[in-house]
This record gives sequence, C-alpha cells and structure tokens, in this order.
Amino acid sequence: MNIASQTRLAQVYPRLADLIEKLSTRCILEGFYITVAQGLRTVEEQQALYEQGRTTPGKIVTNAQGGHSWHNFGLAVDCYPEDSDGKVDWNADHPHWKTMERIGVSLGLTSGANWVRIVDAPHFQITGRFPVGAPDDEVRELYKQGGLQAVWDAVEASLPKEDQ
Repeated sequence: MNIASQTRLAQVYPRLADLIEKLSTRCILEGFYITVAQGLRTVEEQQALYEQGRTTPGKIVTNAQGGHSWHNFGLAVDCYPEDSDGKVDWNADHPHWKTMERIGVSLGLTSGANWVRIVDAPHFQITGRFPVGAPDDEVRELYKQGGLQAVWDAVEASLPKEDQ
C-alpha cells in the first residue's frame, strides 16, 4: 500500500485500518492494488462536500452534511482499485471494483456499493453497534464529550473480539 494510503489509515479507527490492510493484501493476491483516497474528514470538509452541487459548483457527491458522515469519526474510508500500471477504471461494474467490494464485505465491512440513494462504490465503513446509516446524536455527543477515542471505544466494545 502506498505511503499516502498508509498516512490516511493512520488517522482512522485502528481496527478499520487493519481491515483495510487485509483488504489490500487480498486484492494484491487477486492481481490488483488499492489506494485509500479518503479517510478521516473534518466536519468542515464534509460540509464543503455536501454543498458541492447544491450551493457550490460541481456534481453532488454526498447526502451527508458535516457531522453526519462516518468519515467525520474515522470510521470510514474510500478506496479505489488500480491495475499494476497504476491505472484506474472508474466503472464500478469493473471486476476489480466487484472483487474489492466482495472482499471488504467478507471482512465485515459495510460497502457503499450496496447503497441505493447514492451508490458509493469506494466507501467502506465499520460502525459496530451504531446503525449503518448516518451517525446519530449519540455518536455526535460521544465525540463532543471524548473525541474520536470515545466513539472508537464505543464501537470496539460492540464488536467481536479480534482473533489473537
């Protein structure tokens, strides 16, 4: 995995980072690489993405306002597959995308490729006991009281223990 991907993974929930590393390894065994394009996003960055196509120029890329994306809590990443020459086929029906999605789901991640309103093929998240949809008031309150670690601790407490 490239340095930019590793840097982005260093900022997210550690178990998510570990699962994305496993996803990367399995994709390499399938003959392609993945890059982590996005990880942790500030509320302001998320709000700017939400406004794109609404109040600022560009295509709508998210339905999540700032504070309403799992990226804001380090519980989501966006990845894309590359062939050995570093080329990306952005068609989400390409076999590399489908393989990445299948492997991610087999690891216990939620894939945005399965969403209905805005299909988000690059998106993977892990939310534990919290609903798969947008973060709720409880998540935002945990963050307000104890930062990312408080949210991560709540998620970790609800997940099966990792194999030792």
